[in-house]
Amino acid sequence: MTVNTHLVDDVRRALADHANPDKAEPMRAYMKSEMPFRGVQKPARTNLVNAILRIHPFEDGRAWQSTVLELWRSAEFREERYVALAIAGAPKCQVFRTLDTLPIFEEFVVTGAWWDYVDEVATRRLRELLENYPSDMAGQMRSWSSDSDMWKRRSSIICQINRKDETDLGLLFDCIEPNLSHKDFFIRKGIGWALRSLAWTDLRTVEDYVARNHDRLSTLSAREALKNADKIRRSS
Repeated sequence: MTVNTHLVDDVRRALADHANPDKAEPMRAYMKSEMPFRGVQKPARTNLVNAILRIHPFEDGRAWQSTVLELWRSAEFREERYVALAIAGAPKCQVFRTLDTLPIFEEFVVTGAWWDYVDEVATRRLRELLENYPSDMAGQMRSWSSDSDMWKRRSSIICQINRKDETDLGLLFDCIEPNLSHKDFFIRKGIGWALRSLAWTDLRTVEDYVARNHDRLSTLSAREALKNADKIRRSS
């Protein structure tokens, strides 16, 4: 597959041009990142990606895949990976995001292995694939929910964030089930986040689930799940 090296070079050059050393170290510290930052914040990165895609539009999915993976795999600064995620999820590239691209997003989750990467992939890219390929993706997410990789487990749990009335409840609870006793903070937080998101449209189901599983849900998960319960009741 052919990498658009001009795009890759332009991305790196633009990030270097927009670098802010005063912000770079605080951003790295906040993310607890071994990979350094340029200090380029999200609004500037968004403008950068829009400009890059106007100059270098993708004609086919193979070039898009290989270029995104090149940006991700060869990144020396964390913003290069953020740009890779942004190009992977760009509206202009939606036609390329099919079930066959799931391995790309799986690589991002496994090799990224931190919440800033993983949550972007799970709540946007995996959710999009789930909406477009519900049967196939439901099977994949159930498999991920008991995977040895903790970040794939979290992804399966939170991939329906903001689906609201379209949430597949069976899938959500199937993905939570193997993780109820998991000790990791990000798993427990993810369970709470997924339930809290559902509560805005189906508080009764969330309250019932928390009550039925009170002896298995962590305190963190239960607290997060019902965090907005009073506010939701007042607004209904």
